[in-house]
Amino acid sequence: MEKTKENTICSISTKQGEGAIAIIRISGTKATSICKKIFSSKKLKKISDLKENRIYYGKITDGKKIIDEVVLTYFKSPKSYTGEDVIEISCHGSEYIQETIIQLLIKNGCSLAKRGEFTLRAFLNGKLDLSQAESVANLIGSKNEKSHHLAMKQMRGGYSEKIKSLRDRLIKFGALIELELDFSTEDVEFANREELVELLSLMKTKITPLIESFKYGNAIKNGIPITIVGPPNSGKSTLLNKILNEERAIVSNIKGTTRDVIEEIFTLEGFQFRFIDTAGLRKTSNEIEKIGIKKTYEKINEAAIIIYVFDINDFNENQITKDIISVLKKDIELILIANKIDLKKKELNIKKIKEKIIYGSILKNEGVKEILSSILQKTRKWENINQDFVITNQRHFEALTNTLKSLESIKKGIYSNISGELLAIDIKEALQFLGEITGEITNEDLLDSIFKDFCIGK
Repeated sequence: MEKTKENTICSISTKQGEGAIAIIRISGTKATSICKKIFSSKKLKKISDLKENRIYYGKITDGKKIIDEVVLTYFKSPKSYTGEDVIEISCHGSEYIQETIIQLLIKNGCSLAKRGEFTLRAFLNGKLDLSQAESVANLIGSKNEKSHHLAMKQMRGGYSEKIKSLRDRLIKFGALIELELDFSTEDVEFANREELVELLSLMKTKITPLIESFKYGNAIKNGIPITIVGPPNSGKSTLLNKILNEERAIVSNIKGTTRDVIEEIFTLEGFQFRFIDTAGLRKTSNEIEKIGIKKTYEKINEAAIIIYVFDINDFNENQITKDIISVLKKDIELILIANKIDLKKKELNIKKIKEKIIYGSILKNEGVKEILSSILQKTRKWENINQDFVITNQRHFEALTNTLKSLESIKKGIYSNISGELLAIDIKEALQFLGEITGEITNEDLLDSIFKDFCIGK
């Protein structure tokens, strides 16, 4: 993979639209020579006198026409974000000014940057590994304290270093196995199989917690999905409205009012939650309602937490068990709400489901605080799964899962006394998956897939 790009790129790096200021970023070998044609400052006799990490006040001009008074910052290669010469122009936030400066830069030799091209160059020039580069997008997209915290940790590279260390150790064994193949006729063994098994066991103990952390990391990144389910008229929509403190869902005494999925974002103590109100679970001949109930079961299987709301005056344990049987078989947290205690309060003894019941009258706001407290308690339990490293990326999750499978194949091969040639294939496969995480093994399709989701100015 090439390390540098010959063309010099530019882009608006701040959010599109009007504002007090905007920042235009330029990166490449011709950054200073291009800016020389449009920027002048009393502090500079010539643009080549630019000193790194300095800020200059001056003017952007098109011939004799003054476009704007700006502040220019210069970062000299390799001490910049991309590893190339980088110039950032802070101009006034007029859309006309921004676009005019961009057109001037293009006119004088710049190319318009593609999505994520600045970060891609940082990766190609060794300023970031691929995992760190992906965390840049996560950081920009973070919408709450927890997702910001995870993105910052990943961007510092500790997770990548852990993966690289494991991969380097496995590479050494792979090299020894390959060496054995060169001396196959002499029946020698350079790679100690017992030490290799010990390494495989160590790698498994390191990788397994990372895989397990994905449930928490992915939920934090995208919002923790909480599905509210239960029979019709049990108080599901009322609960959503109380949590959001607005009349988001229609509430009616008529059964089957909610026929589609209603989804809303709610942030609590740094966590972002996606509350999903669903159609009431019951037998029905209404085709539209049947579709809504089908969607309910889909959302049950996708949820991290299920809130099951039922009317305490219409309690049926067998029905509850039937409704959430898929939840009981999976690693999904469950909160049971016995609603409408203002009409008739009684203690329930649910034998088949070992879950504490929260009693309340949601309409009168009784029990809502306890529900939120229970949600936080269950969420913080995940937070303790892996305090050091948490993965948030589906690509990393799949690569680590495949790595684990390859490690098992290597281990089985050793115990089965398979040939070194087959053992080498399994080791290469594991190294391939680990290398894809940090970018030590990449291809153009992979990079295109990752950086297409970036904003243009990053």
